Amino acid sequence: MTQQELTERNLGQSLDDLSNLDPRGYGVCKILYEASRAKTGEPLTMHAAKQLVRVVKRDDIVFILVGFVLLPFKKAEMDGVVSAVLLARSLVKSFGAKPVLVCPQDNVEAIRALSACVGLHCYDSIEDVKQMPIALAVLPFTKERDEAAAQADLLIAQGDPSAVISIEAPGANHAGVYHNATGLNVTELEAKMDILFTKLQDKGVLNIAIGDLGNEIGMGAIAEQLYKYIPYAGEGACRCDCKGGIAVATAADHIITATVSDWGCYGMIAALAFLLEDIDIMHDARMQEEAMITASRAGMIDMYGWLVPAIDGFGLPINTSIVTLMRECVQSALHLRETCATWFEKVIEKGFFRASR
Repeated sequence: MTQQELTERNLGQSLDDLSNLDPRGYGVCKILYEASRAKTGEPLTMHAAKQLVRVVKRDDIVFILVGFVLLPFKKAEMDGVVSAVLLARSLVKSFGAKPVLVCPQDNVEAIRALSACVGLHCYDSIEDVKQMPIALAVLPFTKERDEAAAQADLLIAQGDPSAVISIEAPGANHAGVYHNATGLNVTELEAKMDILFTKLQDKGVLNIAIGDLGNEIGMGAIAEQLYKYIPYAGEGACRCDCKGGIAVATAADHIITATVSDWGCYGMIAALAFLLEDIDIMHDARMQEEAMITASRAGMIDMYGWLVPAIDGFGLPINTSIVTLMRECVQSALHLRETCATWFEKVIEKGFFRASR
């Protein structure tokens, strides 16, 4: 084992741990993490970041799928949207990539506002973003199932991506029904983006899914854990006529689970900053605060329905603190690499960190 490998392992675990803080205390994040960590075999955030470094090159298109619409308000929630735009910024800074955000129409206004907040120009076509630097595109995706496959094919034809990342994006269960967290049928409210995700996965495109419950695209990768331990997930457990449960059918190749999907995405961004040795890839607390306020003012709601800058019930203090801690972890790992080299050597010699452990 090398110093770099040990740092990736332990820094990655710290980022995972921060992503999976459990302030509410009901433990869902722990249930998900046990299965996702076993599937991945290494810290989730670092693993996903390494896949992006391996695959994404300058001017590559990266699709980011995002956007849950919530009952009873029928408005888009903030979780996923903030981190999707911050991830777009990071992909531009990391690779000079061309991020394309695919979302329900409900999210478009907020994403346009957020793009300016993070310093990116916002366009409404893939062709435009291909031509422009420091930019993202935002494209609304249909809520009509019978239109989704054709729209997915059209998007892929316009810009075959090197990666697709879903963040807190709704997915259908095996009965084709989309559910909210409490097992209600929300099929009519949600964009059918899982059809695009599956088409790209079938083409061999790198796919990463980020979720915090099991009703999000890609979380079928840990279906057995969802069925066994997550409320409303198993067969017959949902509160609608389909009786199929909230667990989604799509199973991503690479997943990140977290207490809040945004937090998992921030961990991946922080891991990118470490791997590419550029702390500016990771946004800071000030940008986090401005982004959440901007999203709220653009109509994004908290999970509980409040039009306030909060994500899944967590306000500015905890979100900015997590971002700050992630940045500080990365900065320490980068700045103290040479200072701590001897300690790394001695620790590795002792053999505690074996590949099988």
